[in-house]
Amino acid sequence: MEITREKAFDLLKQYVNSKSLIKHCLAVEASMRGYAKKFGQDVETWGACGLLHDIDFEKYPEQHPLKGIEILKENGYPEDFIMAVKGHADKTNTPRETNMAKTLYAVDELSSFVIACVLVRPNKFEGLKVKSVKKKLKDKAFAKAVDREQIKQSAQELGVDLTEHIQTVIDSLVQREEELQKEGLSLIE
Repeated sequence: MEITREKAFDLLKQYVNSKSLIKHCLAVEASMRGYAKKFGQDVETWGACGLLHDIDFEKYPEQHPLKGIEILKENGYPEDFIMAVKGHADKTNTPRETNMAKTLYAVDELSSFVIACVLVRPNKFEGLKVKSVKKKLKDKAFAKAVDREQIKQSAQELGVDLTEHIQTVIDSLVQREEELQKEGLSLIE
């Protein structure tokens, strides 16, 4: 099966109507694409993995991500892709053995956190620095649903320094926002 963004996005829209969940999936897609470039991996495949990682969350929250895995299998996605999606949820106790799986786990929470940081800034993405994100990470009242410990541990699991990890995610989101705007989409609007 050839993995394309178009097919992945069409599939996502069959299961997800929530604008906020679509934006989250787009943000994780952006970070996955950025890391795919960094690691010399297939950008389309990694991006699709980020885009589809929460495909079941809206309709089947109690079965997440297991229902999503069924959907991905039915649609012919490869095993490493499916295992990455399965491994992004701690409750499945699935070891993250591939870079794709480790990256998805590492960018899931952080992508949303960086977007939360951007949304409270008057200049949005413009001039966003790692130190600003780190300062917000220390503020437990800000985006309190985000698991800060998971962000730190997942960066270690991926084998990247937290500062570098945050910078990669910022860069990926900034670049992808420009591309998405051309399609009439946005991570923040």
